[in-house]
Amino acid sequence: MNVLPSPVLSPVFLVVMGVAGCGKSSLGAAVAQAQGLPLIEGDDHHSPASRAKMSQGIALTDADRDGWLAALGQLLQGHPEGAVLTCSALKKAYRDRLRAACPALRFAFLDIDRAHAAERVAARVNTHFFSTTLVDSQFATLESPVGEPGVLRLDALQSIATLQAQVSAWLADSTKAAP
Repeated sequence: MNVLPSPVLSPVFLVVMGVAGCGKSSLGAAVAQAQGLPLIEGDDHHSPASRAKMSQGIALTDADRDGWLAALGQLLQGHPEGAVLTCSALKKAYRDRLRAACPALRFAFLDIDRAHAAERVAARVNTHFFSTTLVDSQFATLESPVGEPGVLRLDALQSIATLQAQVSAWLADSTKAAP
């Protein structure tokens, strides 16, 4: 009897991305738990100077994000078994920089409208450093990843459980390698 070899699963490297208030941290934690992977919370790796700027309502520049993106790329490389990263990844250049550090990287894009994002950011004003005044700058900076390879667009207004199930199904389909 011929037995076909079982498919080899590739490690999962995923960025949960989008503007402030879209649910990156919540979905990232749910996906990391479901996949049995470490979670890298991108916000934890901003410099004190960048955190101070954001808390004062000052948008970060590309130069501000340079060291942060480098650190996130190194963190991904430090997890050869795979990882889930939460990161706004608003510009294609930022996503390409992360892809250069981790070529197998995929992106789950939490798409949300301005009004809902602003409402969510305002609701967490006492627990998060991000100023509500920066929501507009997030949308101004966002270069939609829709159409880029390895990107799943999600409706950020769905429940975390629904979103996690969609991401897990997508990852299961996309990480199967040929035997």
